[in-house]
Amino acid sequence: MFVSVVPLSLLLTHNLHLLIQVHGKYSLSLLFHCPCLVQMEEVIARMQDEKNGIPIRTVKSFLTKIPSVFSGSEIVQWMMKNLDIEDQVEALHLGTLMAAHGYFFPISDHVLTLKDDGTFYRFQTPYFWPSNCWEPENTDYAVYLCKRTMQNKARLELADYEAESLARLQRAFARKWEFIFMQAEAQAKVDKKRDKIERKILDSQERAFWDVHRPVPGCVNTTEVDIKKSSRMKNPHKTRKSVYGLQNDIRTHSPTHTPAPEAKQPTEEELQEQVKLTNKPPILVLKNSLLGYTEQYLEYDPFLTPPDPSNPWISDDTTLWELEASKEPGQQRVKRWAFGIDEVLKDPVGREQFLKFLESEFSSENLRFWLAVQELKKRPIREVPTRVQEIWQEFLAPGAPSAINVDSKSYDKTTQNVKDPGRYAFEDAQEHIYKLMKSDSYSRFIRSSAYQELLQAKKKVTKSNKPQSLAKNI
Repeated sequence: MFVSVVPLSLLLTHNLHLLIQVHGKYSLSLLFHCPCLVQMEEVIARMQDEKNGIPIRTVKSFLTKIPSVFSGSEIVQWMMKNLDIEDQVEALHLGTLMAAHGYFFPISDHVLTLKDDGTFYRFQTPYFWPSNCWEPENTDYAVYLCKRTMQNKARLELADYEAESLARLQRAFARKWEFIFMQAEAQAKVDKKRDKIERKILDSQERAFWDVHRPVPGCVNTTEVDIKKSSRMKNPHKTRKSVYGLQNDIRTHSPTHTPAPEAKQPTEEELQEQVKLTNKPPILVLKNSLLGYTEQYLEYDPFLTPPDPSNPWISDDTTLWELEASKEPGQQRVKRWAFGIDEVLKDPVGREQFLKFLESEFSSENLRFWLAVQELKKRPIREVPTRVQEIWQEFLAPGAPSAINVDSKSYDKTTQNVKDPGRYAFEDAQEHIYKLMKSDSYSRFIRSSAYQELLQAKKKVTKSNKPQSLAKNI
């Protein structure tokens, strides 16, 4: 009787929040048994109803058609009308939680969130719903990423984090990479035989599935398993499922449901023995490392340290906009470059200043090579062979105009890789050059007068360039 008087949206939001509040993580077994998944799927079924659901349409764009889509604003309006939600913010929040679980997804973004605008969304196929208790292996992810590199479509190009994941998986599965490549090739051939519109829809649904299980760094992972909770489960039986049938032995070729053997609860003595055998760093080392990192980045966390200059969206101070418009790095930004070479390389202005410094010393070839290899990893597959040869001729070939200094082992490995050019043909040479820059060029840059001048520079802002106050305009 209680459920009948409580709005479905309230129950659903409450159950989802319960999941989030348990150690800040999700337990896969809890997700499977939690009624919130059933409630979400009931809402999705109502959304897809032909009469009272969200209208699904094909949108005509320039020289193309976008099939089976609906807008984010239509989702919000439908929720407010059909789920007894009066607050638009609550409807948007509920929709974002459902999107994070992959029940619907933006067709052109890896971040699974709901926006109350004209952004196009598409429903996920029930086969990929989280209630099916998917636990895809890294080999499955490797097949998927490898398959994406074979398809010369702009919408299928790898994002930066996906390219890095592919490189990491290729090193981890080096011994069986040939078989993974064959699996990806077979999957790509099957996809090519499908109808164009069907293939476009399936590609987006598969991408959304992996956005749930291998999310963009910094986004919520709704499938993350809480080790403490899983170890306390009284009935730990669960069905392990592989997307492409690639288990540890990689024998089957199609999606399968492989029941796990019945698990036995370990005794206290067995658990103590496992702890003794675990090779883990001392707690004191971990504590000092965590404290050091926290203290170092303390002033860059606006929740802990008020930003300087202040946020112009919540104050009358427009200095931040003026600094951005001047295209000159602020002191706080420059100070961060001294934390490590990675801070310089990931900051566009940092890379530019680092390159200027190296050019002044006539030693910029290492950084230019590193940047060229990074750019190569994002190229479409059809452009890779040509770009590999260009990089080889400029930096590594005999008599190269910008020859770099690499060890013989890396050079020999790269020479072999160039014969069969790929995105990661220069991986060994790039890693060697990175270590050289970290130990030599970067240290000289941080100690240089050019860096010290940037660090001590004071920004001069003229009043004539200041935009009017937001408060005054209001």
